[in-house]
Amino acid sequence: MDGERYRQVYTNRQTGGVRSSENGRSRESCECIEQSHSRPRRPTRFHGDLQDTSAQGWLRLLDLIEEAAADGRDIFKPFADLTPEQRSQVVTLPATIGKLTAVKHLVLYGSNLVRIPPEIGGMKSLVEFTPYTSYRLHWFPYELSRLPNLRGSTVSTRAVYGNYKYRPHFPPLTGVADEHTDLGDLDPGVWGTTSISACSVCDGPVEAATLRQVWISLRTSGADVLPLLVNACSTACVESLPQPAKGYVQVPHAGGPNVPQPARGPIAH
Repeated sequence: MDGERYRQVYTNRQTGGVRSSENGRSRESCECIEQSHSRPRRPTRFHGDLQDTSAQGWLRLLDLIEEAAADGRDIFKPFADLTPEQRSQVVTLPATIGKLTAVKHLVLYGSNLVRIPPEIGGMKSLVEFTPYTSYRLHWFPYELSRLPNLRGSTVSTRAVYGNYKYRPHFPPLTGVADEHTDLGDLDPGVWGTTSISACSVCDGPVEAATLRQVWISLRTSGADVLPLLVNACSTACVESLPQPAKGYVQVPHAGGPNVPQPARGPIAH
């Protein structure tokens, strides 16, 4: 699929191409992850969807985050307060999600999300993370692994890259940055994000010429091993990453079909 077709802005859409679940949530269908044992496996790539910041669902979500930040609630279920159409309009969370420093449980059940911003690392009180049945969410930012209190998660792991059941490929990290690359205006279909402002590892500034992107699979809570995208400011930060989870690729890597993964099957803890 070419980049122009894949990179699209989701706005006020009609019902065509949107799947409604029994609980009324609407989301785009997704066939990125082959849930079969066929060989050879199909290549994968990032969803290139751009967020329409004029959509009613996005504007409502911004308001809900401000309300939650103001009242200091410890459970945040933003999509429960959006209509099915509004839920289908949201493909990422706003960077302001990092303001929710009191939230202990983030519920993103049945969303249409394709990415989560690294600002989730600001949710230092987060204990439970529930993006269950968000089937277009195939990976997570490395910052999720840095949350000190995260103890539990409920993730549809068969929909994530490198999962032990099907071992789908990770998208290749083929973006080449130089001093002319605008890290504030990136193609998410290539980079996985629309902007990179801080190092995933040390929080320091990132310069385009020294940006390093790698994948790593870590057990971010007691339940799930997740594929994490690292946007590092240097080779030194990549080298400081922790040991990947047992039963997964044992080094940080650049993805693509040539990265050897362990055999499919249950992982012994």
